[in-house]
Formats: sequence, structure tokens, C-alpha cells
Amino acid sequence: MSKVLVVTGASRGIGAATARLAGQQGYAVAVNYNSSADRAQAVVDEIVGAGGKAVAIKADVSTPDGAKALFAETDAQLGTATGLFNNAGIVANYRPIDAYDAEALAEMWRVNITSQFLCAGEAVKRMSTTNGGAGGTIVNMSSAASRIGGAGGMLAYAASKGAIDTFTLGLAVDLGPQGIRVNAIRPGLIETEIHDQTGDLQRLERLSGQVPMGRTGTAEEIADVVVYLLSEQASYVNGAIIDIGGGR
Repeated sequence: MSKVLVVTGASRGIGAATARLAGQQGYAVAVNYNSSADRAQAVVDEIVGAGGKAVAIKADVSTPDGAKALFAETDAQLGTATGLFNNAGIVANYRPIDAYDAEALAEMWRVNITSQFLCAGEAVKRMSTTNGGAGGTIVNMSSAASRIGGAGGMLAYAASKGAIDTFTLGLAVDLGPQGIRVNAIRPGLIETEIHDQTGDLQRLERLSGQVPMGRTGTAEEIADVVVYLLSEQASYVNGAIIDIGGGR
């Protein structure tokens, strides 16, 4: 059976690195983006240039219509999805608890939590053996913030990722009997542009001393673990939440 992978938020960072690696390993990749069309197309061009197959698909996966459109377009251009990397997310600027408003919180929950629920639902419609599918794999993006706590202005982000930990554990139990493995990754301090959203451009340098390995990680190091979890090499891994943070 052909391998078709949907990667949400795949125009940059960990999503782009995972899309590129998956393309190298024989997956046809749906490179999802919401606003960065040029960057998403650059990822597609890299995959295709290396002999792989990929398409860029614009969709706001935090909305029901966007999630449905992403998977419908994947069906049409690449075939039925066999894997999903639920990667799309935001960090947002640092702010203390008394500076949050309902609108900012709603956006955090919608992008970081709702999108994963919606995309997982679309994946299950296609993968579940109960629904006539052939099974599949889902990897959710969490964060080390979910267990560290997000103190110092990142409480909402940490809380959103704590929800993903719970979501992953419950979904793995629900979907295991339906031929779908569900796992999550919790990256630590990784060299990606998402940290710029916090407004602290020196964040990685400032915190890297807290990492026992003495350095930050790369998007490619995270991609290695995601693609492993998607593969048959991880055929008995279900409900795992893997920390990738150099010991922090």
C-alpha cells in the first residue's frame, strides 16, 4: 500500500523537516500551510527535486471546513492518507495571567487543540478499520512546556500542550482496536522560528544552559523521531509521549 502523509503547518520548522524526510523515505506528502505559500512550495520543490512526491495544500486546519478540505484535497491529489503529523500550532507573546483575554485564549485553544481534534477526526474517517480503512498512524505535536509548566508568561501555551498529552493518551486507547496507532512528541528547545513569536529573540540562547546536553536541538532531529513513530519500525508503539529535549 502506498504511504500518504499529511503534515499540518509544514511550511517551516519541524513540519517542513518532517515533510522532507518523509518524502525521502517514500511517503507522498501533503504539505499543509495557511499563509506561507512560497515556503510551502519550496518544501514541495525539495521533495520532488529529490525524486519524491508532494503537493502544497492551503487550509486553515483550526476550522472544520479547513480540515475537511485538506484531507479531501489529499485524497484527490495523492490518495488516502495513511499517516498524519498534527504539527500546526502557535506560541504567542509572553504575557502574565492577568493580561490574557478571552480572545487570545480562544485563538490558542483553536490553533493548538481544536486543529488536532479536527484533523484526527478526518484521518480516522479514512484510516479506521471500523470504517473500512486499512489502518494508519497519527503523531501529535506536544511540547516539553506541558510538563515544565510554562511559567514566566507561557501558561496558555503550556496548557494547550497539556491538553494534547491527554488527547494522545485517550485517542490511542480508542483507536488502537481500529488499526490506528497514536503517539506524541514533546520537543524541548529546538532551533525553529516559532520562538520568535514569543517576542524574546534570545530565548534559545538564554535557556540552552539548562539543557544537560549543553545545546539546543534541530528540526531535523525531531523529524527523525516523528518519521520513526510513523513507520513500521514502531509497530508496537501506541500511546507514547516521547520527550526530545536533551534531558531538560
